[in-house]
Amino acid sequence: MRTETGRVEGFSDAVFAISITLLVLDLKVPPPGGPGLLGKLLLEQWHEYLAFLASFGAIGFMWMYHHELFTFIKRVDRTLLALNVLLLLGVAIVPFPTAVAAAYVRHSDVKVAATFHTGTLVMITVFFWLLWRYASFRNRLLDPGVDPLVISIVNRTTTLVPMLYLASFFLAFISPAGSVFLNNAVVVILAILVRGPGSRRRLA
Repeated sequence: MRTETGRVEGFSDAVFAISITLLVLDLKVPPPGGPGLLGKLLLEQWHEYLAFLASFGAIGFMWMYHHELFTFIKRVDRTLLALNVLLLLGVAIVPFPTAVAAAYVRHSDVKVAATFHTGTLVMITVFFWLLWRYASFRNRLLDPGVDPLVISIVNRTTTLVPMLYLASFFLAFISPAGSVFLNNAVVVILAILVRGPGSRRRLA
Protein backbone atom coordinates (compact mmCIF):
# COMPACT_ATOMS: atom_id res chain seq x y z
CA MET A 1 0.00 0.00 0.00
CA ARG A 2 1.30 3.45 -0.94
CA THR A 3 -0.06 6.77 0.18
CA GLU A 4 1.07 10.36 -0.06
CA THR A 5 3.55 11.57 2.52
CA GLY A 6 1.55 14.79 2.83
CA ARG A 7 -1.25 12.98 4.64
CA VAL A 8 1.26 11.43 7.05
CA GLU A 9 2.85 14.81 7.75
CA GLY A 10 -0.52 16.52 8.22
CA PHE A 11 -1.72 13.95 10.74
CA SER A 12 1.64 13.97 12.52
CA ASP A 13 1.66 17.79 12.71
CA ALA A 14 -1.72 17.68 14.44
CA VAL A 15 -0.43 15.25 17.10
CA PHE A 16 2.68 17.35 17.69
CA ALA A 17 0.58 20.52 17.98
CA ILE A 18 -1.90 19.03 20.46
CA SER A 19 0.85 17.50 22.62
CA ILE A 20 2.90 20.69 22.80
CA THR A 21 -0.22 22.71 23.68
CA LEU A 22 -1.29 20.35 26.45
CA LEU A 23 2.01 20.95 28.24
CA VAL A 24 0.93 24.41 29.37
CA LEU A 25 -2.05 22.95 31.26
CA ASP A 26 0.40 21.59 33.83
CA LEU A 27 1.51 25.12 34.78
CA LYS A 28 -0.79 25.83 37.71
CA VAL A 29 -1.75 29.16 39.26
CA PRO A 30 -0.32 29.17 42.80
CA PRO A 31 -2.94 29.33 45.59
CA PRO A 32 -3.40 32.85 46.98
CA GLY A 33 -1.10 33.66 49.89
CA GLY A 34 -0.53 36.75 51.95
CA PRO A 35 -0.11 40.22 50.43
CA GLY A 36 3.03 40.54 48.31
CA LEU A 37 3.67 36.77 48.16
CA LEU A 38 2.63 36.12 44.56
CA GLY A 39 6.09 36.80 43.14
CA LYS A 40 7.67 34.40 45.61
CA LEU A 41 5.05 31.72 44.94
CA LEU A 42 5.60 31.99 41.19
CA LEU A 43 9.37 31.66 41.62
CA GLU A 44 8.93 28.59 43.82
CA GLN A 45 7.42 26.81 40.81
CA TRP A 46 10.72 27.01 38.91
CA HIS A 47 10.84 23.22 38.64
CA GLU A 48 7.54 23.21 36.75
CA TYR A 49 8.83 25.84 34.33
CA LEU A 50 12.00 23.84 33.76
CA ALA A 51 10.11 20.61 33.08
CA PHE A 52 7.80 22.52 30.73
CA LEU A 53 10.73 24.01 28.81
CA ALA A 54 12.47 20.64 28.54
CA SER A 55 9.40 18.94 27.08
CA PHE A 56 8.33 21.90 24.95
CA GLY A 57 11.81 22.10 23.46
CA ALA A 58 11.98 18.35 22.93
CA ILE A 59 8.61 18.20 21.14
CA GLY A 60 9.46 21.30 19.12
CA PHE A 61 12.75 19.78 17.98
CA MET A 62 11.08 16.47 17.19
CA TRP A 63 8.52 18.24 15.03
CA MET A 64 11.32 20.06 13.19
CA TYR A 65 13.25 16.84 12.72
CA HIS A 66 10.17 14.93 11.59
CA HIS A 67 9.65 17.60 8.94
CA GLU A 68 13.31 17.31 7.90
CA LEU A 69 13.10 13.54 7.50
CA PHE A 70 10.00 13.76 5.34
CA THR A 71 11.74 16.12 2.94
CA PHE A 72 13.81 13.02 2.07
CA ILE A 73 11.08 10.36 2.41
CA LYS A 74 8.94 10.41 -0.72
CA ARG A 75 7.02 7.14 -0.41
CA VAL A 76 5.14 5.50 2.43
CA ASP A 77 4.21 1.87 3.02
CA ARG A 78 2.38 0.04 5.81
CA THR A 79 5.50 -0.54 7.88
CA LEU A 80 6.50 3.11 7.82
CA LEU A 81 2.97 4.10 8.76
CA ALA A 82 3.12 1.74 11.76
CA LEU A 83 6.51 3.13 12.84
CA ASN A 84 5.20 6.67 12.50
CA VAL A 85 2.19 5.79 14.67
CA LEU A 86 4.54 4.41 17.35
CA LEU A 87 6.51 7.63 17.19
CA LEU A 88 3.33 9.68 17.61
CA LEU A 89 2.29 7.48 20.53
CA GLY A 90 5.43 8.58 22.33
CA VAL A 91 4.85 12.23 21.45
CA ALA A 92 1.23 12.10 22.62
CA ILE A 93 2.13 10.89 26.13
CA VAL A 94 4.90 13.45 26.77
CA PRO A 95 2.58 15.79 28.77
CA PHE A 96 1.96 13.01 31.33
CA PRO A 97 5.59 12.28 32.36
CA THR A 98 6.21 16.03 32.27
CA ALA A 99 3.44 16.56 34.82
CA VAL A 100 4.79 13.70 36.94
CA ALA A 101 8.33 15.13 36.88
CA ALA A 102 7.10 18.58 37.92
CA ALA A 103 4.84 17.25 40.69
CA TYR A 104 7.50 15.01 42.27
CA VAL A 105 10.48 17.36 42.12
CA ARG A 106 10.49 17.75 45.92
CA HIS A 107 9.32 14.23 46.71
CA SER A 108 11.38 11.22 47.75
CA ASP A 109 10.45 9.60 44.40
CA VAL A 110 11.96 12.44 42.39
CA LYS A 111 14.49 10.10 40.74
CA VAL A 112 11.74 7.77 39.57
CA ALA A 113 9.82 10.73 38.14
CA ALA A 114 12.92 12.08 36.37
CA THR A 115 13.79 8.71 34.84
CA PHE A 116 10.16 8.26 33.73
CA HIS A 117 10.25 11.65 31.99
CA THR A 118 13.62 11.15 30.31
CA GLY A 119 12.88 7.52 29.51
CA THR A 120 9.91 8.70 27.46
CA LEU A 121 12.23 10.93 25.42
CA VAL A 122 14.61 8.00 24.90
CA MET A 123 11.72 5.88 23.63
CA ILE A 124 10.61 8.55 21.15
CA THR A 125 14.10 9.04 19.75
CA VAL A 126 14.50 5.28 19.33
CA PHE A 127 11.27 5.30 17.29
CA PHE A 128 12.76 8.11 15.21
CA TRP A 129 15.84 5.93 14.62
CA LEU A 130 13.72 2.95 13.58
CA LEU A 131 11.58 5.04 11.24
CA TRP A 132 14.58 6.57 9.49
CA ARG A 133 16.55 3.33 9.28
CA TYR A 134 13.61 1.55 7.73
CA ALA A 135 12.95 4.31 5.20
CA SER A 136 16.62 4.80 4.28
CA PHE A 137 17.71 1.15 4.05
CA ARG A 138 18.90 0.80 0.46
CA ASN A 139 16.99 4.04 -0.20
CA ARG A 140 13.80 2.01 0.22
CA LEU A 141 11.43 4.99 0.54
CA LEU A 142 13.71 7.96 -0.12
CA ASP A 143 13.78 10.39 -2.99
CA PRO A 144 16.22 8.86 -5.52
CA GLY A 145 18.01 12.19 -5.76
CA VAL A 146 18.99 12.44 -2.08
CA ASP A 147 22.72 12.98 -1.64
CA PRO A 148 24.37 9.89 -0.01
CA LEU A 149 26.34 12.29 2.19
CA VAL A 150 23.09 13.71 3.55
CA ILE A 151 21.84 10.19 4.29
CA SER A 152 25.05 9.46 6.18
CA ILE A 153 24.71 12.67 8.19
CA VAL A 154 21.09 11.93 9.12
CA ASN A 155 22.12 8.39 10.09
CA ARG A 156 24.65 9.82 12.55
CA THR A 157 22.20 12.36 13.92
CA THR A 158 19.40 9.84 14.50
CA THR A 159 21.93 7.71 16.39
CA LEU A 160 23.34 10.61 18.42
CA VAL A 161 20.00 11.86 19.76
CA PRO A 162 18.91 8.70 21.65
CA MET A 163 22.45 8.32 23.01
CA LEU A 164 22.31 11.82 24.50
CA TYR A 165 18.91 11.21 26.06
CA LEU A 166 20.06 7.81 27.31
CA ALA A 167 22.95 9.55 29.08
CA SER A 168 20.40 11.91 30.64
CA PHE A 169 18.29 8.90 31.67
CA PHE A 170 21.15 7.38 33.66
CA LEU A 171 22.09 10.80 35.06
CA ALA A 172 18.57 11.03 36.52
CA PHE A 173 19.46 8.21 38.96
CA ILE A 174 22.20 10.44 40.37
CA SER A 175 20.95 13.99 39.82
CA PRO A 176 17.37 14.56 38.64
CA ALA A 177 18.00 18.29 38.31
CA GLY A 178 21.12 17.60 36.25
CA SER A 179 19.07 15.32 33.99
CA VAL A 180 16.52 18.07 33.33
CA PHE A 181 19.28 20.57 32.57
CA LEU A 182 20.91 18.08 30.20
CA ASN A 183 17.57 17.53 28.45
CA ASN A 184 17.35 21.27 27.84
CA ALA A 185 20.97 21.37 26.69
CA VAL A 186 20.31 18.56 24.21
CA VAL A 187 17.48 20.58 22.67
CA VAL A 188 19.73 23.63 22.29
CA ILE A 189 22.55 21.58 20.75
CA LEU A 190 20.26 19.85 18.29
CA ALA A 191 18.48 23.08 17.37
CA ILE A 192 21.89 24.39 16.31
CA LEU A 193 22.75 21.24 14.39
CA VAL A 194 19.43 20.97 12.58
CA ARG A 195 18.78 24.36 11.03
CA GLY A 196 16.95 23.48 7.85
CA PRO A 197 17.67 22.47 4.27
CA GLY A 198 20.49 24.92 3.80
CA SER A 199 22.48 23.43 6.68
CA ARG A 200 22.05 19.68 6.19
CA ARG A 201 25.70 19.19 5.32
CA ARG A 202 26.69 20.58 8.71
CA LEU A 203 24.51 18.34 10.88
CA ALA A 204 27.48 16.20 11.87
